[in-house]
Amino acid sequence: MLIHPILDKLQTLRFSGMLSALEEQMQMPDIETLTFEDRLGLLVDREITDRQNRRLKTRLRKAQLRQNACIEDIDFRHKRGLDKSLMMQLASGQWIKEANNAIITGPTGVGKTFLICALAHKACLLDYGAAYFRLSRLLQELDVAKGDGRYPKLLKSLAKIDLLVLDDWGMKQLVKEQSHDLLEILEDRHNLKSTLIASQLPVDHWHEMINQPTTADAILDRLVHTAYRINLKGESLRKKKTRLTKNT
Repeated sequence: MLIHPILDKLQTLRFSGMLSALEEQMQMPDIETLTFEDRLGLLVDREITDRQNRRLKTRLRKAQLRQNACIEDIDFRHKRGLDKSLMMQLASGQWIKEANNAIITGPTGVGKTFLICALAHKACLLDYGAAYFRLSRLLQELDVAKGDGRYPKLLKSLAKIDLLVLDDWGMKQLVKEQSHDLLEILEDRHNLKSTLIASQLPVDHWHEMINQPTTADAILDRLVHTAYRINLKGESLRKKKTRLTKNT
């Protein structure tokens, strides 16, 4: 049987994994020692792996994570109040499956953004969709969407994301319209999807930041009460690196 028509058909079907694996098999001198079932199994495994890698690449591209971070690169040596057992529990992804939230607070430079990006990266590995936003940028995008008619569509898309990552939460006090927008997002996601937040502002001060008492109560009720919380402390890791650089 001619092999080239088969290769062409695999290309047409977009079975790129099987196509590559079959081409590799054709170059193996001892491939005939394998049974038909073994060879077919290898082709199918390659196709599955290839599709999983493509989906992961797509998820990471859509997530637009601010830092290239992963769980394996988290530094647990520095004393900053980071509970390794809790981080590993979050890395399992069970909290996302259960539609819970997570909040990481602490002073600037202690690695909050790295941690949330690492957790989002892990979520993508576990086949969850994720999206990273700085809160101020997201609120700006919502404001623009109101002007061009995309607001309902944007809210709908945010509601579908398995893990919504909000960085730099609480950098400045919100105005009434922004508080309302935030409540709309969290209301759509409550008990359905997970939200991950990083903030310099302690949770006890979020009520003041939201600046609308009734809306603040509603937001905190939907966000904080079902959240795992990590409160980091200590000196900025960036300052430590700067001192090390100067001393070398």
